[in-house]
Amino acid sequence: MHHIAAALLGRHRESHALGHAGWLRAAVLGANDGILSTASLIIGVASAAGDRSAILIAGAAGLIAGAFSMAAGEYVSVSSQADLEKADLAREAGELEENPVGEERELVGIYVERGVSPETALLVARELMAHDALDAHARDELGLSGVLAARPVQAAVASAAAFATGAVLPLAAAALSPRSTLAPIVLFSSLVLLALLGAVGARTGAAPMGKAVVRVTLLGAAAMLATIAIGRLIGTAV
Repeated sequence: MHHIAAALLGRHRESHALGHAGWLRAAVLGANDGILSTASLIIGVASAAGDRSAILIAGAAGLIAGAFSMAAGEYVSVSSQADLEKADLAREAGELEENPVGEERELVGIYVERGVSPETALLVARELMAHDALDAHARDELGLSGVLAARPVQAAVASAAAFATGAVLPLAAAALSPRSTLAPIVLFSSLVLLALLGAVGARTGAAPMGKAVVRVTLLGAAAMLATIAIGRLIGTAV
């Protein structure tokens, strides 16, 4: 029995895609928005017959504003999630103090519903609660863990950095392109970047790559073509 326990304790830890879910979501979303929104802004201004200075100023302003907006939005969103998690943990801590027997039964019921025998479920619940009752209830009752816990600052920094990284690419393409072909070059290069980003995100998250690439490319093309049409209408009207 001791040899079995030692073998189990010494087992290797597997790496799963879910462990990357938090930062991957923020990074992919930020970079995708950076590429798409900045490229669309640049193409829209270019299609409205703006000169090179106006195009680059608009792109740079979009990069700065977008990065701060992504960081603020992500921080507020994840902070709200963190506040909910803290409130649930505080409530659970109070319930453990007021009614430990009832909380133990609740944990036993959770394990029984998962297929564990009542005897084993009671043993596991008691051992886990003796070790760290709040952690056991947070993980098995509330679904909270160190991997999935909300981290507002991390999410905000990742979103801002990813957005800026994505946005600087179409801006660089615009700066290096001749004015006469600026819009199509930015459009094509941005679609390539979006496709690569979709592939990387899908591979990192162990998701189907082809579906992700097609989805992000088609949506990006639709958004940028719409800005071209709007830019030309505005340019004609002016």
